Amino acid sequence: MRRSLFSFASIVVVGLASFGCSASSDSPAETADTGGPKTDTGSETSPTTKDIVDTAVGAGTFKTLVTAVQAAGLESTLRGAGPFTVFAPSDDAFKKSVPDFLLTELTSAPYKTELAFILEYHVHAGAVAAKDILGKPASPVDTVSGAKLSVDGSGGKVVINGGVNVTTADIAASNGVIHVIDGVLLPTIVDTAVGYDDGTVKFTTLVTAVKAAGLVDTLSKPGTFTVFAPTDKAFADLKAALGDTAFNAILADKAKLTKVLTYHLLPAVAYGKDVKTGDAATVEGDKLKLTLAGGKVTIGDSTTTVANVVLTDIPNSNGVIHVIDKVLIPAGL
Repeated sequence: MRRSLFSFASIVVVGLASFGCSASSDSPAETADTGGPKTDTGSETSPTTKDIVDTAVGAGTFKTLVTAVQAAGLESTLRGAGPFTVFAPSDDAFKKSVPDFLLTELTSAPYKTELAFILEYHVHAGAVAAKDILGKPASPVDTVSGAKLSVDGSGGKVVINGGVNVTTADIAASNGVIHVIDGVLLPTIVDTAVGYDDGTVKFTTLVTAVKAAGLVDTLSKPGTFTVFAPTDKAFADLKAALGDTAFNAILADKAKLTKVLTYHLLPAVAYGKDVKTGDAATVEGDKLKLTLAGGKVTIGDSTTTVANVVLTDIPNSNGVIHVIDKVLIPAGL
């Protein structure tokens, strides 16, 4: 498992380090006209018996979030002792940030691991109030997913990852605090590859290769990439086919490794619904042969290798990942 839900944590929560100011109303207040987060009406000492889940349900503006939490199997965690800080996207935030087709996919059974990872990216273990971040410059903040957020309290408002705003702060719950945000937070391609683990699909070898090739910064910065990501088993199969010596030689040769990895990378976002039979130009410069048949996508490389796309549309802040079961080999390797 990637991390247990508690030591790990879960859902749209993110703490900042000590957001002190609080509140305790059952529904969020309207966004302040100044552009900064408005504190919910209530007092820091006002008692509340509703946990984070019931508070979100009672507000009536987090229906999509509650559905996602339940689909990801995180409801019991968010009803736990906590405390948690949750940066909670409103229903409007989901509509703005996540296309309908993608939301439908993410809340279906095959995407439970990815959905949980995204929700955990919104979560911080600990109660944090808005007053302790306001006025402070951008800094990294740990989330229970293992990935970090950039939280900026300068300019009279709280901005996350450079573009998502806290619109209503400090909605108190019995086991933490909710801050309403106007967008859905997504981890980077690298963060997803590092954290993804559904018990079968892992990307440990891919992450090691990305680091060895010096591509971490490229796949962590803003961009529009499509990654065909081979699983650990796919790399193990390649190692068995090539032999230890040849396989390790590729991993040790930065130029060859970069060639292989960028052959799995397209310079634009292509979701599964957009795939058509034909050639696709890669960042490496060569082309992949995409075939759509019977609702399934296969990818041919410069050799006779044909990879199956086993899971599509894992969304990230800088692109999308499609999971494949073979390592693709570019020409001339």
